[in-house]
Amino acid sequence: MKAVYPVICALTMLASGPALRAADLNQTIQSTSRDERFVARDPVRHPLEELQFFGLRPDANVVEIWPGGGYWTQILGPYLHDKGTYTLALGPEDKAGSAFSKMLAAHPALEGSFRTTQFDAGHLDFAPADSADLVLTFRNLHNWMEAGNAPQMLAAIHRVLKPGGIFGVEDHRGHTTAPQDPSAKDGYVRQSYAIGLIEKAGFRLVGSSEINANPKDTANWPKGVWTLPPTFALKDRDHAKYAAIGEGDNFVLKFEKIAH
Repeated sequence: MKAVYPVICALTMLASGPALRAADLNQTIQSTSRDERFVARDPVRHPLEELQFFGLRPDANVVEIWPGGGYWTQILGPYLHDKGTYTLALGPEDKAGSAFSKMLAAHPALEGSFRTTQFDAGHLDFAPADSADLVLTFRNLHNWMEAGNAPQMLAAIHRVLKPGGIFGVEDHRGHTTAPQDPSAKDGYVRQSYAIGLIEKAGFRLVGSSEINANPKDTANWPKGVWTLPPTFALKDRDHAKYAAIGEGDNFVLKFEKIAH
């Protein structure tokens, strides 16, 4: 029997205005159609450098795992619109009222630039095996560790990637000398721990980048990484102090799928 994947919204690449068509990655990032709040974070998140590091091509089959507020959707959707395929693997938080749904409501034209599928512990078979050139996830590994299902999620991603395909991972980097909390409740993951966890799932580390490093982040805050911007979990308390530190220190890792 042919496998049926949980595609929520498999939209065709519909014709749209120039703002949603950009063959050049830098042109896409510089587009005036992006939210100002996202553009303001570009100096910290370095979208051009990070996507180039992962080897993004305009004709690639790309899956982004758990899009959060949609920062990357406003870049990847238009860039892959004409020649590539962009699939959003939505998580349990991506539903009506979520940050992503609000972003999409403000940018309805984006809907024609991606497909969606469900990916969580109950939906591990989220895309055809050996189908993706590139799977990307930004600041989500710690969530899977907290849920206790990181090995299963990583195994599912391994299955979806083509042999030799690339898995790009960004997350908050722990700096303490204490053993890694397997649940990563403070949002931090020691880089060596992340590498070991991902390689155990059948990947090989092929590169790392310091583009999102922040040496001011000691990874030891009252409310974990969410103490820092943009969340400011303590609200007005010591706001200036944490604003001066900036966003959390983040590792950027590039893995290649090793065929079993």
